[in-house]
Amino acid sequence: MQLYVVRHGETQANAEGRYQGSLDIDLNERGVLQARELREKLPAQIDAVIVSPLRRAQQTAAIVFADDGLQLPTLDVFRERGVGVFEGLTQAEAAQRYPDLWAQNITRQWERAPTDGESISQFVERIRGGLNQLLVNHGQQVVVLVAHGVVAKAIRALVRDDFSDFFAWQLRNGEVLSLNIATEPNVARELAPVGVRSAPW
Repeated sequence: MQLYVVRHGETQANAEGRYQGSLDIDLNERGVLQARELREKLPAQIDAVIVSPLRRAQQTAAIVFADDGLQLPTLDVFRERGVGVFEGLTQAEAAQRYPDLWAQNITRQWERAPTDGESISQFVERIRGGLNQLLVNHGQQVVVLVAHGVVAKAIRALVRDDFSDFFAWQLRNGEVLSLNIATEPNVARELAPVGVRSAPW
């Protein structure tokens, strides 16, 4: 499968450096412009498009593929990682409002998360399941996934079986990650095992 992971266009929360997570936020003007430019960054021939349920991804996909006549099915599994009580806050606001959680570097711990949020381990397993679903349904196709920054991080790390730069690597708003994923007869097998081994953070 040739997979193109698209990060949605910019939102005002992105521009202000706020945690978004599960918040359902519209694109801002810059995000709309980024979405309009995205089609040129993708191949002419696309077999399938999959979209996160969150509005910023839905809006991006609708703009990018407005003239293609492609269906834009939603898969909930590719929603952004939820960071609970930090959502809507800048890092400075999160540190001030929840000093005990912030002092634990809680968003970067493998098995723990901010209150009401999702741990990295839970998130990665969710994305692994979604990626395997894509392999089952679209194993030999060119697929575009319109989703989120941390979704792109997880997919890249899983495909490479390498989480060493998980926090350093970033996919900017309105940019594309291209990955060629080899498929085998048993494509429903797990991808690289994650979570048990020693993590770099």
